[in-house]
Amino acid sequence: MDAKVYSLDGKSTKKVDLPDFLFNVEVSETALYEAVREYLANQRQGTAKAKTRGDVSGGGRKPWKQKGTGRARAGSNRSPVWVGGGVAFGPVPRDYSYKINKKVRRSALLSALTLKAKEDKIMVIEDANIETPKTKVFGDLAKKMNIKKTEKKLFIADKYLANLYKSVINIEGAYPVMAHEVNTYFIMNADYLIITESGLKKLEEVFKP
Repeated sequence: MDAKVYSLDGKSTKKVDLPDFLFNVEVSETALYEAVREYLANQRQGTAKAKTRGDVSGGGRKPWKQKGTGRARAGSNRSPVWVGGGVAFGPVPRDYSYKINKKVRRSALLSALTLKAKEDKIMVIEDANIETPKTKVFGDLAKKMNIKKTEKKLFIADKYLANLYKSVINIEGAYPVMAHEVNTYFIMNADYLIITESGLKKLEEVFKP
């Protein structure tokens, strides 16, 4: 399996082979589900908290006597049925963290890369060693690669490149990431992967079996 290599002016200059161990494996839908679930669960803070009847102010004595008033029985003005009372069965702080083992996580990542390769959603660009941030360069590049403005684009480089990061971060639906930070959710959430040549080599190094 191969992919076209584009120069920064949008011209296809050559093709590069995509290694089979990264882009041509058996897709595991179960692993994909588990990995995405793990990522999303671990983003949750779990700090939601509603005040129960034990947390709100008030109460302490019976609002009125039990019988003879013609009104419904009431034991406390902190009851959930009262305005200003506590919340019944409201959220409490909890830990949402979820963990899967390394083999499943790796299987999911390779499955995600394989799906993008099969869908022809992987673009390789020449190393973007630009001297100053130029958002227009990468915006025009995406257009010339027939990527719509509204489609999500994940830019993958071998290391942090300040000018690349500053250029890409201002493009609608684009997000830059380093090769060793790539995860299943980032890949599945993107419509296209735009990888620098050195970024592709770094992916091979990091995820080589």
